[in-house]
Amino acid sequence: MGPADLAHVLSELPREQHPDLLVGVETSDDAGVFRLSDDLAVINTVDFFTPVVDDPYTYGLISAANSLSDVYAMGGEPKTALNIVCFPQDGVDKSVLTEILHGGAAKVREAGAALVGGHSVADEEIKYGLAVTGVVHPQRVVRNVGAQVGDVLILTKPLGTGIITTALKRGRLQDRQNTEHDTEYTAAVDSMASLNRTASHIMARYTVHACTDVTGFSLMGHGYEMAHGSGVSLRLRAARFPVLPGALRLASEGYLTGGGKRNRSYLADKVHVSPGLTAELAELAFDPQTSGGLLMAVPESEASACVQALENVGISAAAVVGEVVPHTEHWVEVVED
Repeated sequence: MGPADLAHVLSELPREQHPDLLVGVETSDDAGVFRLSDDLAVINTVDFFTPVVDDPYTYGLISAANSLSDVYAMGGEPKTALNIVCFPQDGVDKSVLTEILHGGAAKVREAGAALVGGHSVADEEIKYGLAVTGVVHPQRVVRNVGAQVGDVLILTKPLGTGIITTALKRGRLQDRQNTEHDTEYTAAVDSMASLNRTASHIMARYTVHACTDVTGFSLMGHGYEMAHGSGVSLRLRAARFPVLPGALRLASEGYLTGGGKRNRSYLADKVHVSPGLTAELAELAFDPQTSGGLLMAVPESEASACVQALENVGISAAAVVGEVVPHTEHWVEVVED
């Protein structure tokens, strides 16, 4: 289902009016937030998808990290998780499922959360993910709306996972004896399997007006949601994008995703790409990310310190990728620099 289809379906649903529902579906936020008391709210999120790498354990790590990410984007801490599994009854050895679940469980433990059960269904296609419950103080919820004119935009992970995993599925990076291929594969896997936990903890030290994690809707799509919900526009500077090794080359070779094309189509009348931008950088902006980084809107006066703090804890890809400007004809504009 593409972004346009999902938006239409959600628009047909009745809006929840509960007084303790702090965050619902109205602004396409990363998760729902429900207040239990004056100092405690729960964050609920769910995500699952088909394999993006061949190794089942690694796939489990990546999918779990992706599922946990929404809690971190909202400034919360994951507490419990439930497995969601779709697996063929025949044709695939059950040891594959065992490895997927081991990978997911390892990442949940790394997050300091508890895996408390799950649900499985028979399906012709493998799918795995988590339903996650986290906690946050009701007054410290970070939403994907609230960005202010003059804010600087910080991204914490490199772009290009969709392009690289597409190349992998088409056999382009299978030769691990090739040093370049191995480097590109390893960098992408390390990024996707990395939790946004540390970045979220750093975020809590600064004035963050809005935050979202960049996943399947791409940097442009999630940027659009932030801009639209905040009543501002975002100016993204492509020359500053952190990029995974090999992503631009593979994009130039045509390893593009169907999701990227759907993102382009849905956002066509909402965003603008500078005519001078290379085709590869433009593709990167629309590339659907798996377990991508946090995109934060931070006051300019705090941006350098925030990036430095991220780098100090090993988040070397952290970069200022743009700024928030008054609303213009387009919600998001990508310029060369």
